[in-house]
Amino acid sequence: MVQKEMYTFTDRSGESLTLRPEATASVLRAYIEHGLYTAPKPVKLYTIGPMFRHERPQAGRYRQFHQINAEALGEASPGLDGEVMVMLVDLFEQLDVMSRLRLEVNTLGDEACRPAYRARLVAYLRQHAGALCEDCRDRTERNPLRVLDCKNPACQPVLDAAPRLQDELCADCAAHFAAVREYLDAAGIKYAVNPRLVRGFDYYVRTTFEVVTSQLGAQNAVAGGGRYDGLVQALGGPPDPGIGFAIGMERLVMLLDRPPERPRPDVVFVPLGRAALLELAPAIRALRRAGIRVETGDPERKLRAQLDKAGRLQARYAVILGDDELARRAATLRDLTSGEQTALPLEDLAEGLRRRIRGER
Repeated sequence: MVQKEMYTFTDRSGESLTLRPEATASVLRAYIEHGLYTAPKPVKLYTIGPMFRHERPQAGRYRQFHQINAEALGEASPGLDGEVMVMLVDLFEQLDVMSRLRLEVNTLGDEACRPAYRARLVAYLRQHAGALCEDCRDRTERNPLRVLDCKNPACQPVLDAAPRLQDELCADCAAHFAAVREYLDAAGIKYAVNPRLVRGFDYYVRTTFEVVTSQLGAQNAVAGGGRYDGLVQALGGPPDPGIGFAIGMERLVMLLDRPPERPRPDVVFVPLGRAALLELAPAIRALRRAGIRVETGDPERKLRAQLDKAGRLQARYAVILGDDELARRAATLRDLTSGEQTALPLEDLAEGLRRRIRGER
C-alpha cells in the first residue's frame, strides 16, 4: 500500500522496527484501537512530531523532519473537504506567508472510475517510455499516477499531453469535486485546479490538494493532503471516510520573515529575593490557570534589571514584591504605561489582578 524509503532496522532484542514516514496511519490506528469512532462525526484530531524518510536531502526536506497533521474522520461531505482547506489557508494567513503561497486542488477519482483511467494512462506512458526518465518508467508499472508528479524537464512534454483523470470521472466523483470548488468559491478562497496533482500514498481518493511556493526550488510543497475514504477500514476499523493534511514545519519556517511574535504578557512579577518569589508562587499559578499571561522575573536580579525586562516584553503591569512590601503584606502594582503605582494586599493578590486585567480586556 505504501512505497517509501523508510528506515527499517532490527533492535537489540531482534525485533524489526520501522520509523514512521508519516502520521496519518498512526492517527487512524489510535482512532480504531481507542474507539474514537463512537464520538459524534466528524472526529477532528491533530498531531505534531518527527517523521523519518531515507530520501535524498533537498531544500526544506531532511531525513528527519517534523509535521503538523490534521485529520477529520467519519464524514464524506465535500463541505468538510472545503472546511479543512479553508482552515489551512487561514493558518498561513495568520503567519503572514499566504501571499507567497498558492492552493492547488485536484481530484483522484475513486475505485469506480480510477481503474479505467489508470489503464489508459499506463498504455499512454508505455507508448512514450523512450521519452521518459528511468524513475517514470519504473513508476509506470508500480504507481503510474506518481509519474504525473515528475519534475524532470525532459519528461514534461509527454506528461503535458497525458490523459486527464478529470475526463474519466464517474458522475459521483465529478459532483463531489464540483461541490468542493463551490465551497472554496463561497468562502472566498483563491485556488488553482492542477490536473497533475497526485499524492505519494495510493490510499487517497477524490479530493487532493497542496499549498505550494516558488521559493523553495523543485520541492515546492509546504503542505498537502486529501481524502482517504477506505483507509480506516483497510486498517481494521469501520468504513469511516476521512480527510486530512500535513504541513512540513521545516519548509514553513524557511518562509517566515521573522519568528512569530511573542504574546505580550499581562503582568510581570518582580520578586526581590527568594522569599518574595515563594510568596508570589500561588498567585502566579492561579493567574495562569485563569488564562492571564504571566512572566516571572529572576529573584536574584535587581529591581531595575527586572523592570527593564518587563519593559522590553511590553507588559501592561509589574507586580513588585521586596522586603518592604512583605512587611506591609501588600505588593506594589505598577502600570508600565503611565507609571502609576497602587498597593494590592497579598491575601487578595491573584483575584485583584484577575479582576483588573479581565476588566480591561
